[in-house]
Amino acid sequence: MDKNVVLLIGMPGCGKTTIGLEVSKRLGYDFYDMDNYIEEISNSTVKELFSESEDYFRDFESRACKELSKLAKKTIISSGGGVVKRKSNIECFKANGIIIFIDRPVEEILKDVDVASRPLLKDGKEKIYNLYNERYDLYNNYCDYKIVNNENLEDIVDKVIDIIKTCE
Repeated sequence: MDKNVVLLIGMPGCGKTTIGLEVSKRLGYDFYDMDNYIEEISNSTVKELFSESEDYFRDFESRACKELSKLAKKTIISSGGGVVKRKSNIECFKANGIIIFIDRPVEEILKDVDVASRPLLKDGKEKIYNLYNERYDLYNNYCDYKIVNNENLEDIVDKVIDIIKTCE
């Protein structure tokens, strides 16, 4: 693969981290969860950053995109759901990465996501529908590949690996 970074985008709870971890294990790639990386570089939790303001969090997210997009080793990155809100974040990854949209139906997300633990979903389940409507076109427009996450984990991981191998 000419590009070192595979960025997984999609709604909160669509499976980016779970899928990314499994793909990285199977391919021997490094793995970064962008929210964890943001917590490291900010010395704050995502919740604390959001309590300051969403823009404050997004500034750290943009910094993380700039840094993670330049990685020289083969790496899988699980982004936060709102990474697409700033086009510059996506542009960081276009030169050195491929972007895969993990598209999971909202009804499936709601079955197993603890909305109370997600800063942007704390106001209730209807918020996830609002986020979906706000972001869905962005995910589709910015991705290089799209995978619908409506199968078992192993099948989805296989599809991501097939995409990566196609890009080699």
